[in-house]
Order: sequence, then C-alpha cells, then structure tokens
Amino acid sequence: MEIFFFSLVSHLFLFVLYWVFPVESVFLPNLPALETNPSFHVFDQIVSSVCTKSTRKGHLANGSNNIILNPTFEDELSNWSGKGCNILLHESMEDGKILPLYGKFFASATNRTRSWNGIEQEITGRVRPKLAYEITAIVRIYGGNVADANIQATLWVQSQDINEQYIKIAISQATDKGWVQLQGKFLLNGSPLKVIIFLEGPPPGTDILINRLVVKHAEKAPPPLRPFMKNEAFGVNIIENSNLDDGINGWFPLGNCSLNMEFGSPIELPPMARNSLGMQERLSGRYILVTNRADTWMGPAQMISGKLKLYLTYQVSAWVKIGPGSTSPQIVNVALSIDGNWVNGGQVEFNNESWHEVGGSFRIDKQPSNVMVYIQGPAAGVDLMVAGLYIFPVDRRARFKLLKKQTDKIRKRDLILKFSSSKANNVSGAFVKVEQIQNSFPFGSCITRSSIDNEDLVRFLVKNFNWVVFGNELKWSWTEPQQGNFNYKDADELLDFSKNNNLEVRGHCIFWEVEYAIQTWVQGLNKSDLTTAVQNRLTDLVTRYKGKFRHYDVDNEMLHGSFYKDRLGKDIQATMFRTSHQLDPSATLFVNDYHIEDGSDVRSSPEKYIRQILDLQRQGAPVGGIGLQGHIDSPVGPIVSSALDKLGTLGLPIWFTELDVSSANEFIRADDLEVMLREAFAHPAVEGIILWGFWELYMSRENAHLVNAEGKINAAGKRYLALKKEWLSRARGYIDVQGEFRFRGFYGTYNIEINSPTMKINRTFVVDKGESPLAINIDL
Repeated sequence: MEIFFFSLVSHLFLFVLYWVFPVESVFLPNLPALETNPSFHVFDQIVSSVCTKSTRKGHLANGSNNIILNPTFEDELSNWSGKGCNILLHESMEDGKILPLYGKFFASATNRTRSWNGIEQEITGRVRPKLAYEITAIVRIYGGNVADANIQATLWVQSQDINEQYIKIAISQATDKGWVQLQGKFLLNGSPLKVIIFLEGPPPGTDILINRLVVKHAEKAPPPLRPFMKNEAFGVNIIENSNLDDGINGWFPLGNCSLNMEFGSPIELPPMARNSLGMQERLSGRYILVTNRADTWMGPAQMISGKLKLYLTYQVSAWVKIGPGSTSPQIVNVALSIDGNWVNGGQVEFNNESWHEVGGSFRIDKQPSNVMVYIQGPAAGVDLMVAGLYIFPVDRRARFKLLKKQTDKIRKRDLILKFSSSKANNVSGAFVKVEQIQNSFPFGSCITRSSIDNEDLVRFLVKNFNWVVFGNELKWSWTEPQQGNFNYKDADELLDFSKNNNLEVRGHCIFWEVEYAIQTWVQGLNKSDLTTAVQNRLTDLVTRYKGKFRHYDVDNEMLHGSFYKDRLGKDIQATMFRTSHQLDPSATLFVNDYHIEDGSDVRSSPEKYIRQILDLQRQGAPVGGIGLQGHIDSPVGPIVSSALDKLGTLGLPIWFTELDVSSANEFIRADDLEVMLREAFAHPAVEGIILWGFWELYMSRENAHLVNAEGKINAAGKRYLALKKEWLSRARGYIDVQGEFRFRGFYGTYNIEINSPTMKINRTFVVDKGESPLAINIDL
C-alpha cells in the first residue's frame, strides 16, 4: 500500500510542479499500466518496484546516506568509469535542448559497442550484506536512431572465492524525449570481495545519459493497518433488479444496442455462486436479451457507485448465453469500470448456444467515485443474453469452517496405538502424550542460487518447507544461454543443497512454450536444427539428472504459448513427454500453466486444460500430474474448488506449483494466502503446494513475500506458520485397560511419550495415508 501511495502522491506533486514551473525537457509519462503478463518468473536476484516516475530538480529522495560517491557529477567524473565504453561530462547537449534535472551536470556513456557497455562505480565496502537497498537513477538515452530502450541497473559481485555474479536490480524503459526515473531494490548476501554497480541495456551505438544515482538503505515503511470490517452484508447481492422482477428497470444499454426482457433462462443459481451462498430462492427464469450490438463492448450495464466497500472480496456470478451468427468461439466478460479503469469480473468462452456460467472476483483498496458493471464480449451482430447477475462479498470464515471439516476427513486417519510390555501391569493407566513433528503433505518453495547464500532465508526454508523448485536455474535459457555454452553449475549446487537439507525437488522446466522466454539462438534455428536441439536438450538434461528430480514440468505453459508446436508440429509436445519418460522413468511428468483456477483467462479454463491433457494422453504422452501455478489475486474458495473438482475427474495428482498472492496490505495478503492453502489442503485431488518464494527481493511478484528482506516475518508469514501448526496433530490421555490409546491424526511423523510411576519412554512412529483405522504396535 505504501508503494502505491508514494507513487500516486509523487505523480500528483510532479504534475503540480510541471504546471507551476514548466520546463521543456521534463518528461512526464503516464502512470504505469497494470501488469498484463501473469507468468511471473523470477530473475536470479529480484528486481522490485520498477517504474517510470519522472522527477524535477530538488525533489528526489534525500541522498544523505547515499553510498554512491559524486552522485550528481559535481566533482566531474571522479569515482566513475566506463564499462567497455567512454564516459563524458555535460552541462547540456543539443544546443541546450537537453539539460540536467538535478544539479548542474550529467554524464553520458558513449561509443558503446555492446549492450552491456555503460557507466559504472565500485561500491565495495560501502554496501553492507543482508540490508535492503533502494536505487534511484535519473536516466535517458541519446542517438543510435532509437526512440526508446530499456536501461538496466546491474550489480557485478565477486565473492570471496572469486566467483562472479551479475544481479539485475532495476529496469525501466527510457526515451530520447526526456528524463525518466529508474528505481528498484536489492539485497546482498555474505561479504563480497568486490561490488560494482553499472548501467547497461540499450543497443550498441545508443548513449546512456545519467543525471543522478542514489543507492541507500531502503526506508522501512510504516506497518500497515488491519482493515476494519464490521457488520458486512456477506452474500447480499449489490445488483439492483437482478431477477428482472421490475422489468429492465435499473439497467441501461451500454452503446447503441437494445435491451429487452425474455423468459427461459435457468432458474437455479450458477454452481459457483450456489457453493458460496448455499440455499437461495430460485431465479425467476427471466433474462436480458441484448440485440443490435454494433461492437463487442455493447451490452447491459448498471451503475453500482457507492455499493462497494474497501478490502472486501467480491464474487461475480451470472448465467450468459449468445445467439446464432458466430463462426468462431466467442468470449463473454463481466467487466467493471471503476473510475474509468477496467476490472475483470470473470469471463467464459462459448463454442455453442447453451447457457454458461461466468464467474470471477475482484477487490478495491481505494474508494471509487463511479462504478459501472457491464457485460460484453461477443462479436458485433451476435445477440447476448444475461440472467441472474450476482455481485456479493464472500464470507471467508464460513467457508473455512466447511474446509476444516473436509480437511479432517481427507487428511487424517483413525489411529489405535497398541502397547505391549513384559510388565503388563505397568501399561494400563500410563499417561500418553502424542506430538506430530512433521506433516507428510508436501509444502515447498521456489529457491534460486543466490537465495541460498542468505543464511537467514535458508534457516526459515529448511524449518518450514520439505520441497523446493528452482526459479530459473534448470530452464534451457539458463543452462544453455548460447548454443554449446552450458551452465549446469547453479543447478548442481542447488541439488547438492537440497540433498544436504533433505528437501525433495521439482524440475522446472525442461521446455517453455512462450516465445519471450526462449533464448535468441533457439528462436533463430530452422526446423531441422530445432528438432536436433530439442532432442539434445532432452538427452543432456534428463540423462544428467536421472533419478534426482521427483517431478518435471515438461513443456511449461502450453495453453499460453506454442513456439515448439508451431515450428515442429502438433506432435512435438507429446514427443517431449514420451522421450522424458524413456530417459528417466522415475520422474512424474507434469503439465504446468496459470490462471486455471480463477476464471480470469479464457485461454486457460479448466475445460481447456482437460482437453489439452486428454489430447496429450491420446498421443501417448505419459502425463502424470497437473500443475496449477496459482499466481492469483482476490481468490474465492468456490471458484478455486470448482476448477479443482473439474480437473480432479482426470484422476491425476494436482499440485499448486508456483503459488503466490499479492497485496500491499500484509493482512489482506494473509487472508488471501489462507484461502488458497485451505482450499488446496482440503481437496482430495491436491497432493502438494509449492510457493513461488517467501522472502522479499527473492520473489518475482511485488508485495507477495511472507518475510521481509531483513528477516521480519509479516502477517502473511505468521498465517502460513499458524496453518502449518494447525495441521499438526496432538493428543493426550491414558492407556486403557486393553493397553490401547486412540485418536485421529494427520498423516506424518509423530513422537510419543509415555509416563507412569515406573516408566518414561519415548518412541517415534509414522502414519501413512489410508482410510481404514491404522493399528500401530508399540513395544515398551
């Protein structure tokens, strides 16, 4: 929340300055757009808070504790040097058209022949380990016939054992039209031998201009407040005249279309809404018919301004249908316009003219002035039908009670401890204390090579997780960035770390279907060479690590990408699975994709995922598991559970493979995380949960961490630990006259202590998964 507030206030302040003191060279970009790529995969060391806020002279962060020497070039180029290029000092350029925003000077990195050429400064001894630092730079580009290009701030770190590491710490798009602000955070582990910070990125021939660079200890934000909620009307629909009892009053056509009321829609609530609301009155069977639609966005709308409350999670549900006239699949979307910003309330794709359920969720964290809900999507000329639109705040606590009962049913087992002793008279009546020390359910986390150098992070990881997955180090772009130039060192070290700490390992990933994730040299191969490269990748990786990875994500995100399929034919994905199984039969092979469980992306609905899996199996692909990444916002239990139910019909184990939730308010983040963990743990088809990290600055999503950069556990982290504790069984009592002690407990490992006047004994036993009562004989 504090980052959003700072960003908003900064922009408002800068706009005021701009109008009061206009300067021709000041560049004021729009506020950053919402992230549209939800793949969210980590860098080796994480960049966060990247933005393009502009600034004016005298209004940067206070540099009093700045570890950069000569940050504004008042001492000319002292302490600065060129990394593979020349650097020059300027008061102005282009006959005064380019002026500094701060101070009197700026510098340029010129004669750049490589993208990594730029200006640099050594900061060895001034940057301290295990402290979070924030970087702020004022930059732009010049020349090279390039109007805009990314500028990246990078750390070059040389460890005490002379190993080198390049850490991306910030990136932003710069232009040749004006100065922009580059911003990010970083954290160093250990005490490096040498540290250099430098700017890089634009293509050769393009100069990097820098006006100021500040690197200082990141300010600690004030602790967030727990949102105050009282007397909330959970389950109450905020849509007026949803059942059309008063005709179409309260509704209006958005755009030049016509609304009429008709009869013949379903009279039951859609399943996901019914699972949230329980028994409700039936729907009326009336629906809105939208005709004369001249564009996709035209449809029924209603103003709901003043009806939304902050921080509540709203579920969206409706029956929708389309008329004849379409020749391709059509999408229907329930959308909200919140002060002019589009919010996705859920969407569904049609392949026929039957009624479909559309469901989704959203939440607001600032009070809007104007809110409109509308239904849109089919092509122009295609009629749209809408019935029973519900938007209501969900009661998570009531859902949790249901999930606790389900959890008890599927994750526990009745146990009979049978004690025997040569001194039988000493057994009956002895006091028994049972403590579960480990739940056998897999809880894991993403790790990176750099993250395991942080001793505090490792301590939390080993104590609270039993599985891991590598963020980047197994990906093809990492292990063979240039053709024939292999790097398995990082993956080898992570495997050794995992083995030494008794952590099971998922293999992520052998291939990745989305084109932006594929290294340039692979993209440039012809069909024959690409076929050879794919086979070599399979043989090299899977043979090298045979028996070491329990799982493999074989071809990541096949619902969202088709690079290999487009170039090598539709059979290539099944071939990847078959070959992987031949090379390592012990590994379970997974599909893995995102937005399956939240209703927000028609490309990855549960139905499409099921069709893809069945198609792979028909081609002989030994698909052994279903991976749900779980990068989710505002989760609603019944929507998540509905997806799990559908996928569960395939009979394959389901894993959440990259789970994270994001909110600037750590209490909201904790609530969202609890929803996901409880839904997954209570579902019989789910067999494991892997978080996509837990430590700030070692995660790809901002405001998703459980522990801050300097080791403080936040509300989300405390919630995770509380749930882990809840899912450990404890029992107390006395051995009965038959020499038995009974209780019901979670699967996993237990310690038992027996106390009586004549004995004090400790034993360990394991409870395996099963439905029938388990008898455990304990010889005293």
